[in-house]
Amino acid sequence: MAGHLPDGKSRNLRALAERIRSRRTTNLFLKQEVSKDLVLEAIELARWAPNHHLTEPWHFYLLGDKMKAASVELIRAIVTENKTAELGEHKAKSAAAVPGWLLVTCTRSDDELREREDYASCCCAVQNILLYLSEAGVASKWTTGLITRDQRFFELLGIDESEEYVVSLIWYGYPKILPTQSRKDVSEIVTETD
Repeated sequence: MAGHLPDGKSRNLRALAERIRSRRTTNLFLKQEVSKDLVLEAIELARWAPNHHLTEPWHFYLLGDKMKAASVELIRAIVTENKTAELGEHKAKSAAAVPGWLLVTCTRSDDELREREDYASCCCAVQNILLYLSEAGVASKWTTGLITRDQRFFELLGIDESEEYVVSLIWYGYPKILPTQSRKDVSEIVTETD
């Protein structure tokens, strides 16, 4: 309809609003695998995130079974070194129960402003992935745990840390349960100016 302005009451807008509100960080997943094609579709949509100067600074590492197993052992080691062996065992067991692992990195830049803008674009790309997966019934967790800052993880994946850095490790799968949350009222976070 030409000239029609959305009023927030159309079916499509209500559905989109519900998807955004219902996407939740999930820690407990079913043992059911998620289709690789679905994840690749989500990555395809991630590329359409707002991106200043079209630098397309993102890269996506879809971890296979061997890499996930090696990463779980690395989590065990890192947490044991930094906390306790008991916590290391718990974190490793939790990580091993996650069906899907997707690492998102951002290209480094010598230009501080560009690097900040590129990071923001990568965050938007991650949100695109999370929303698309959520619409497909797949839950996720955006994590930046100790493993994402450990040199051994970069070495494991063959990532040159001087060229790119981690924005997000996305854990995903079909949820056992979806947590609920609330947010502050809009009136508490908006300042209107003249």
